[in-house]
Amino acid sequence: MSISVPAAWAARLDFPGLESLLDRVEAAYAAETVYPPREQLFSALELTPPEKVRCVILGQDPYHEPGQAMGLAFSVPVGTRLPPSLRNIFKERETDLGLACPESGDLRSWAEQGVLLLNTVLTVSAGKAGSHRGLGWQDFTDVVLAALQPLKQPIALILWGADAAKKEALCVSSHPRLVLKAPHPSPLSSYRGFFGSRPFSQVNAFLAENGAEEIRW
Repeated sequence: MSISVPAAWAARLDFPGLESLLDRVEAAYAAETVYPPREQLFSALELTPPEKVRCVILGQDPYHEPGQAMGLAFSVPVGTRLPPSLRNIFKERETDLGLACPESGDLRSWAEQGVLLLNTVLTVSAGKAGSHRGLGWQDFTDVVLAALQPLKQPIALILWGADAAKKEALCVSSHPRLVLKAPHPSPLSSYRGFFGSRPFSQVNAFLAENGAEEIRW
């Protein structure tokens, strides 16, 4: 069975290069170990259809170590040790909202509430961070963000890291939007402004101001 974009998103994406991109991705899976597992490639789009998006968290590319990436930016399966970036996200959540660090790093509960956990690049070779930047994923995620522009619901967009920040112009809309930018939560950059950015409370304040339900972070 070939890789396909979930129907709810496919109907909104204007991307003539999609078939070519998916051919390259299929070839990568056939040639080497690629994360996330093939069946979880579009988990973010499957769990958070366009009409349910209330927040976007945009990261860089998937975890490249075994058993971590699951198709949701920053999320890891239940029982997996928390990677440093996710640990820092939970530290900032504790500072911002007073919520203790959870034992599990599985963020599906966020996705199911309308948090689109998206990376700018959706695949990576095992052990090689940034290795799939040349496949064409950035163009695909540009189109995903552009598909959100006409949606009328309030949407907060959190851009973590330089790669995500480059997509700020795609976050503009005539409908209610909040755009928050900060350094990536990686230990390499988290102390340059990620800590103290308080994104979780800002997103909930924005949603409440616009008559939308807050997210249970």
